[in-house]
Amino acid sequence: MAFTMPYSSRKVYDAELMQLDTMLARMGHAAGGAIESAMTALRNGDIELARSVIARDSEIDAAEHEIEHRCLTLFLRQQPVAGDLRKVSTALKMVTDIERIADQASDIAEITLHLHPEGARTVGVMDDLDKMGEVALRMVKDAIGAYVQVDLSMAAQVIAKDDDCDAMFSKISTEIAQYIAAHPAEAETALDLFMISKYLERLGDHAVNVAEWVEFLKTGVHKSRKIV
Repeated sequence: MAFTMPYSSRKVYDAELMQLDTMLARMGHAAGGAIESAMTALRNGDIELARSVIARDSEIDAAEHEIEHRCLTLFLRQQPVAGDLRKVSTALKMVTDIERIADQASDIAEITLHLHPEGARTVGVMDDLDKMGEVALRMVKDAIGAYVQVDLSMAAQVIAKDDDCDAMFSKISTEIAQYIAAHPAEAETALDLFMISKYLERLGDHAVNVAEWVEFLKTGVHKSRKIV
């Protein structure tokens, strides 16, 4: 005979799952805010804002550990099945990508601390980096939104947008390579900007990962493979 959870226990369990949703959404919002602040600090040469991004990274790390703990507790105590299993599994996978999104934002802020704004502008890619940052930020925000709303259409749009992010990274990489060839003495600054473009490209990749876990949450299929 199949086990049926008592009504009162089910209410508590549903509340815990809802709280998990809320915690993930808040963590995602914080990670998005970190990207926004890091890019503003880069654009304006704002050292204090860059430092605040780095300082807040520990809060997002703490949120990751708390969510992981709750997921593992739910696995052990409730032994979820079907849709509940997908929800807890999705949270456990997503939280890693969200934490890495915050890490990339912190990495951009770290570079900003020692980047000379005028020298950076001489390389000629700051406007392109700004645009790429906007694309990556929108992908992250939409991926989190897709999770909150369990919106497959929005998740698919995030995945499709990754091509734009990759194309921007390729364009910036080419421009930086050409600049270094012409100005080898200024290679260090140019390479710093290349690393920022690489971090933005990774942000897009993590947003895609989140979107793919949203598809799994809704369908049980991950990257065309049925899992649960």
